[in-house]
Amino acid sequence: MKINTSAALLTAAVMPCTAVYAADNTKVGYGQGTNVDENNRPVDAVQFNSRFGDLDAFALSEDDKRIIITFDQGYENGYTAKILDTLKEKDVQAIFFLTGPYAQTEHDLVQRMIDEGHILGNHGMTHASLPTLSDEDAKKEIMSLHDYVMENYGYEMQYFRCPCGEYSERALETAKNCGYKTLFWSSAYVDWNTNSQPSPAEGLKKLGDAAHGGEILLLHSVSATNAEILGQLIDDFRAKGFEV
Repeated sequence: MKINTSAALLTAAVMPCTAVYAADNTKVGYGQGTNVDENNRPVDAVQFNSRFGDLDAFALSEDDKRIIITFDQGYENGYTAKILDTLKEKDVQAIFFLTGPYAQTEHDLVQRMIDEGHILGNHGMTHASLPTLSDEDAKKEIMSLHDYVMENYGYEMQYFRCPCGEYSERALETAKNCGYKTLFWSSAYVDWNTNSQPSPAEGLKKLGDAAHGGEILLLHSVSATNAEILGQLIDDFRAKGFEV
């Protein structure tokens, strides 16, 4: 799978959810692991693609020259505008995974994401763990946010990220049957704890050391560190020869 970060090229229509059958609904907490292959890709992420690619669920892109930057948007902490400024300055398009409350309360920032060519992703209307829901409620968790964003922003989302990083085979099948590709990640760090932020030097080193082709990088926009280091991080990725 090649994930193209040009929103204009994402033209496939998302279809209404169809029935989910007897897929396993055992809840699994995703993690990319620490073991890496010869290309510095986390082995667990590679195996995830192999196992669940037929359900349109991916932890890596097949574009081995690119790093895709994604942000989870659970709530606004005052840093998203600065992040958008940096992305615009560096000419980078990112994927922003919105929760329902974010889409409902941060209209100006969401509209700016769209206007500046970023991709909006679906992170669940209530950020509920899909394997804990009935099939009908799991569909509603996805499609109620899908419909809200379509109706209020005129934007059709096509990428889903499982809330809490928790999934099951049935949850992935539900997302696929709703017309979505599910994106996890192959690089992340503890940036979400606003009371215990890594230093800028720590963040740059950790993310730089983990860089790899096909990377899907998970960041959180509530992080003061991320807002501070994003420009340098993009420059560092490009200095290593990656497209961002």
